Amino acid sequence: MDSTRVTEQPTSFERPQAGIDPADPRGALLRTPAAPLTPGAAALPAQARSTGETPSGTSVTPGDGSGPEHSQPAAAEPDTHRPRPAPEAIPAQPGTDPDRSGPGGQERRTGQPAPLGRPTPMRRDGDRLRFVGAATRRIARGIDLDEIVMGLCRATVPTFSDAILVYLRDPLPVGDERPTGPVVLRLRRTDRIPEERDTEGGLPALHLEPAELASPTAELCEVRPGGALAEVLRGVRPVFADAPAARAALPELLGENGEAVIPAGQRAILAPLRGRRRVIGAAVFLRRPERTAFEADDLLIAAQLATHSALGIDKAVLYGREAYIADELQRTMLPETLPQPTGVRLASRYLPAAETARVGGDWYDAIPLPGSRVALVVGDVMGHSMTSAAIMGQLRTTAQTLAGLDLPPQEVLHHLDEQAQRLGTDRMATCLYAVYDPVSHRITIANAGHPPPVLLHLGGRAEVLRVPAGAPIGVGGVDFEAVELDAPAGATLLLYTDGLVESRLRDVWTGIEQLREKLAATAQLTGPDHPPPLEALCDEVLDMLGPGDRDDDIALLAARFDGIAPSDVAYWFLEPEEMAPGKARRLARRALARWGLEELSDSVELLVSEVVTNAVRYASRPVTLRLLRTDVLRCEVGDDVPQLPRLRQARATDEGGRGLYLVNRMARRWGATRLSTGKVVWFELNRG
Repeated sequence: MDSTRVTEQPTSFERPQAGIDPADPRGALLRTPAAPLTPGAAALPAQARSTGETPSGTSVTPGDGSGPEHSQPAAAEPDTHRPRPAPEAIPAQPGTDPDRSGPGGQERRTGQPAPLGRPTPMRRDGDRLRFVGAATRRIARGIDLDEIVMGLCRATVPTFSDAILVYLRDPLPVGDERPTGPVVLRLRRTDRIPEERDTEGGLPALHLEPAELASPTAELCEVRPGGALAEVLRGVRPVFADAPAARAALPELLGENGEAVIPAGQRAILAPLRGRRRVIGAAVFLRRPERTAFEADDLLIAAQLATHSALGIDKAVLYGREAYIADELQRTMLPETLPQPTGVRLASRYLPAAETARVGGDWYDAIPLPGSRVALVVGDVMGHSMTSAAIMGQLRTTAQTLAGLDLPPQEVLHHLDEQAQRLGTDRMATCLYAVYDPVSHRITIANAGHPPPVLLHLGGRAEVLRVPAGAPIGVGGVDFEAVELDAPAGATLLLYTDGLVESRLRDVWTGIEQLREKLAATAQLTGPDHPPPLEALCDEVLDMLGPGDRDDDIALLAARFDGIAPSDVAYWFLEPEEMAPGKARRLARRALARWGLEELSDSVELLVSEVVTNAVRYASRPVTLRLLRTDVLRCEVGDDVPQLPRLRQARATDEGGRGLYLVNRMARRWGATRLSTGKVVWFELNRG
């Protein structure tokens, strides 16, 4: 194989040659009704196992072997006025499998291996028709590329050939896109070992394991424009290995040692795989030297198998692209990672309704708020489509924006309702919005037609919280009500969508009661003083789903309330006067001494002085100063001025503008958040 990479020419085998096209029903003697091929995406190769007898026959006379007549058998126009027998119309005998019937007209009982290398003469055209029908049905069962290629292998080995090599383009083109660069074919591999063995004479040369069969052949093959392989692929039709064109093309495909795999005589067929618009690969059918050679009728069978496989692979690639787009769309609509706010631990799960319907309208979110609080959101848009996912993305973005304004939960739902009405009259969704304050150990919840949350207490008691149901988002003209509840340390709040508790087998309230019992039973296993691990708890909750319970996608958000102890909080009000920065430094120093963090005194005093100075310069009401001791030391300064400070590089002649520069250089993290009554500027320092 030439290692030089040649750019693909427009005159290569991409343009089908005029003549008989296996994909054209007018150019084939064998046309069988096949089940529609369903698509997907993956990989496979060399040898697989099937059942039945070897096809042979003499209905088509081959050429003299000196020209195209030998590799391109003449095709006759099918008689469209005479009905053709369908494979499905042939009754199966008791104890037999119709898809395991060989083209020799004999049914094979399930579980009985067919003898290899002993072809049964085909006595009528219906035998070939039955074999091709069964083979194409087996190929059509595949939904992704791996299954389709494996179906081709199982349908042909050892019934039609003793081994098969499948080469596909790398990468495979998708739809109407025109690939650029050189044409490269890659051997599709599988580690599946055939179960049948030839016990009478050992393993013949061609009856090899996949690894052995692939060893003398090339993994990659670059198709040179104008070369012998390119000409055979452009011709589209299968050819015998001893045809002049194939003799030059096969070594190019299989590599330098590829001739050792090809037996003498007409015991190998090279069949191009042509999809809807272009050749996407090639298949090589191989027979043992002691087995009956391929005949002209076998070229037609190979053409049928290649055509059905290529079209199935084409659709599988399209399906794979669509599944990838849907999966990426859903993934980007959900949080990539959850934040790690102070005083609460979070875990989440998302399960699509099915592998074939990965896009839905369920979402969850956790949004840090000023004052070390966190907003917990879970919602469900009606439907399972791209439209539902798009609406979900818009509502989630709106909720994040509203949370940044620090609005009360009921106001957030009210604005979400208005946004849903602007998106359309039929845009309906349910949503639950909760705000947890780790300092006060309280949680405020507002609901818009969503299933109520479940709170698992530290002692193992699980209760369904009494939250007003409200109307779904998008109804319009309704008010939402918020309730404030205790959130004790060690408790776990579980927010979920209705896919977890509702199905064809149970109603919502039955499912909620089962969820409550499941949480209580899980908590009993760890004891009253030790809550179950959060990640394991999410997995246990999902295990409650039975075989028939997956009717909808599921979003799950669990929050473990650790809280912040009152002894770890220091809070003061400062009048907006010139003495405020000095007072703030003294208060911060005393708090750090009480907590045993004297080593941070210099840094904290400097940064607190700069932030408080900037606040009292413009504030008209008392300034708040709060220190929080958790795994880090957090300082928050609030005032009634809504304008957020900006980091800028001060000039040499400027008297100010260096405070935030110091904060940015010395703090672990810092930020500013606008509130409905002003703003909060905060920074964090590592402890020790």
